[in-house]
Amino acid sequence: MKIIISGASGFVGGALRQKFSNHVIVPLSVSDFAKSDEDFAKFFEGADAVVNLAGAPIVARWSEEYKKILYSSRIDTTAKIVKAIGRMGQKPKVFISTSAVGIYTNSKIQSEENCEISNDFLGKLCQKWESEAKKVEDFGIRLVIFRFGIILGNNGGALQKMLLPFRLGLGGVIGSGKQPFSWVHLDDLISAFGFALENDNVRGVYNLTAPEPTTNEGLTKALKMALHRPAFLPIPELVLKLIYSEGAKVLTDGQTVVPERLLREGFNFTFSNIEHAIRDLV
Repeated sequence: MKIIISGASGFVGGALRQKFSNHVIVPLSVSDFAKSDEDFAKFFEGADAVVNLAGAPIVARWSEEYKKILYSSRIDTTAKIVKAIGRMGQKPKVFISTSAVGIYTNSKIQSEENCEISNDFLGKLCQKWESEAKKVEDFGIRLVIFRFGIILGNNGGALQKMLLPFRLGLGGVIGSGKQPFSWVHLDDLISAFGFALENDNVRGVYNLTAPEPTTNEGLTKALKMALHRPAFLPIPELVLKLIYSEGAKVLTDGQTVVPERLLREGFNFTFSNIEHAIRDLV
């Protein structure tokens, strides 16, 4: 297959490129998005699949300027990809785009078909992101949207930032530690992309999270046990708000999300609970 990947140099993109190394991979760089619509569309010629992973890091200080970057790096890039696909004579069979569990409120257990959508900044960002991706269906293309939980893997992502303080015995819960933590092991995430590429019946929105969500306290305990280190230094919410302003919400809040559709359609998770995943990764 010829697979176009935006965000191919990132944490997930790098793992996808390695997984699909037996295919022809065409990575899209940030500079490629600056090209004219006509020149940009040339990257897509002969593509069998398009994977959209573009997006600026969400854990950051959300100034008004950075909010514009979060928006542009997701919505504008998705819109440009969809427009390029529309220009193709022979179109790809599938478009896999991404979103996040931040689209949900923290009020209950959220599945794809029994959920409550948030109207805060992150919720609206995800809604618009998905709305742009759905326009590809006007061309008769199979669309898959994965709503990511927090991705745990080696050599990048959230876990890499957590490990050093925990290894030094300086880890601890964030705030109360009671906030939900919906996560997914990187290996399972990559396998889910393969599942979507290989199965034509996979279409629509899927929660890409482990079957057993935990809490920040559950994650902290798993890291403490796996590393055999104490974890007694909580991080006050006020400190995170001073650092990240409104963006601290990503760390101090959370959603309880289950992958109901993936499980129903026969996808098997290798890492279902947080203790197993952390032992594997550290």
